[in-house]
Amino acid sequence: MNKRHRIQFPKNEMTTKSQEEAYFYLQDSSGSRKIRFHDYNEIYQIPGLYEQIFYDRLKCISPAKVASILEAAIRQSSENFSELRVLDFGAGNGMMGEELKKCGISRLVGVDIISEAYAATVRDRPGTYDAYHIQDFTDLDFDVRKEIASWDFNCMVTVAALGFGDIPVKAFLEAFNTIGAKGWVAFNIKDTFFAENDSTGFSRMTRELIFSEHLDVYHIERYRHRLSIDGEPLYYFAIAGRKNTDVTDKFIQSIA
Repeated sequence: MNKRHRIQFPKNEMTTKSQEEAYFYLQDSSGSRKIRFHDYNEIYQIPGLYEQIFYDRLKCISPAKVASILEAAIRQSSENFSELRVLDFGAGNGMMGEELKKCGISRLVGVDIISEAYAATVRDRPGTYDAYHIQDFTDLDFDVRKEIASWDFNCMVTVAALGFGDIPVKAFLEAFNTIGAKGWVAFNIKDTFFAENDSTGFSRMTRELIFSEHLDVYHIERYRHRLSIDGEPLYYFAIAGRKNTDVTDKFIQSIA
């Protein structure tokens, strides 16, 4: 059982901050330390801190939600959830992987770009993944590509990792291309990225992917991802669909 940490959210100053700028103070024997919500390398090093902030305090439900819409999409096709060979892209400390394991999937491989994520997974959720890679998907060498391909993935999931600089557009699309044709894709993204006046890469990528021949969308749902520090709901879209074809280099270059 991980110990409870003393954390304090800032007051009277977060209403003007964007989601990626949010932070908290960790109180410990050495004093008070300011940590940004997206400083995952720091958060993962402290057992239980990530879960306490995002799941206990801020009521995040995204792993369960994305797993549920993926399962619903697969039921529409009369296929079996247990036959999935899943790439958990941006796996972090294994929260999504743990949710998928409850559903009895066949194989599960995690990928993240920071070693602290892997260390936290081994520490807190040992045995969740059949393999876990620390890799930058914008710069994969031949041997790594071959190893990734050897898993013959028919599903990719990405949860709470898109649109804030955590995963580049190119990396997500490269991962998309590791999934076989007619494989499944499930991810979530902040609802504001669907706004027509949002011209960021992930906004354009999401719209282009959904309305392209590369992906058939089976399920899309707006839901409350978690609460903000101020207690206001933060809404995301959860999307699940079936891949038709790889995206082309031209497609990637036009967005990334």
